[in-house]
Amino acid sequence: MSTVTRDLELLGSRVRFWEYGTPGNGPTIVVVHGYRGDHHGLEPVVRLLPDFHILSPDLPGFGDSTPMTDATHSIAGYGVWLRAFTDELGLSDDAVLLGHSFGSIVVAHAVADGLAARAVILINPIADDPAKVAGIGATRFYYAVARRLPERAARAWLANPLVVQGMSVKLAKTRDRALRRFIHGQHHAYFSKFGSRASIVEGFDASLSTTVAAVAERIAQPVLLVAGERDEVAPLAGQFELLEAFPDARLDVIPGVGHLIHYETPDAAAHAIRAFMTDLTA
Repeated sequence: MSTVTRDLELLGSRVRFWEYGTPGNGPTIVVVHGYRGDHHGLEPVVRLLPDFHILSPDLPGFGDSTPMTDATHSIAGYGVWLRAFTDELGLSDDAVLLGHSFGSIVVAHAVADGLAARAVILINPIADDPAKVAGIGATRFYYAVARRLPERAARAWLANPLVVQGMSVKLAKTRDRALRRFIHGQHHAYFSKFGSRASIVEGFDASLSTTVAAVAERIAQPVLLVAGERDEVAPLAGQFELLEAFPDARLDVIPGVGHLIHYETPDAAAHAIRAFMTDLTA
């Protein structure tokens, strides 16, 4: 599967994105990763879809993309950015938008606000109020401290390897030791690649500000929801309620996995996406 790395200047951000496959090699899918991650997170799934044309950017302020200067790092700001990204690349309304976790909120709100798309795919979508997630109080405190520290100290605080490891251990559900080591390695390598303290704190506020459910009824396009049976961040009960909120949606529940579908069960995620895309083009 061919891969090309490209850069764009959008809303004051130098956006780096990865292009897998070539235009015309199946439908184009634009992939939006989750909070504190970058394009690497969804790459295990992307690599299993060689017959599609996939564009996978690092969101502004994450990974190799610099923060935006002409928009805030809010859900609305990222929605404006996503529209600018698709416009700049000349994507038609035939493109499919895919979002994981935080990216599911960005994609859903952008489409609800009028961003053209043929269909929407949401992996581990945020259906319930994130402020009600267990342990959110400690997480709020963690980011509150970061707001008050000088930039250099804040970056060290936010990148604390003990915090990263704790998060990774909590999210991983697999009992496969080799896979757990891989997941922890991925989080240590990429969870702390961010542009600035300001952008990462703004992004955290954005992650708590709304949900996919808030705009589901406004999305007329076909929607695929891919949920983890043991997801604590986006609990399964909320996924069934979210399914009913969309005019046209289907839900694929992957057993035994939590919020890390993209790492623990990429094969199952790719299978669900392929089946959905096959039905979409039939």
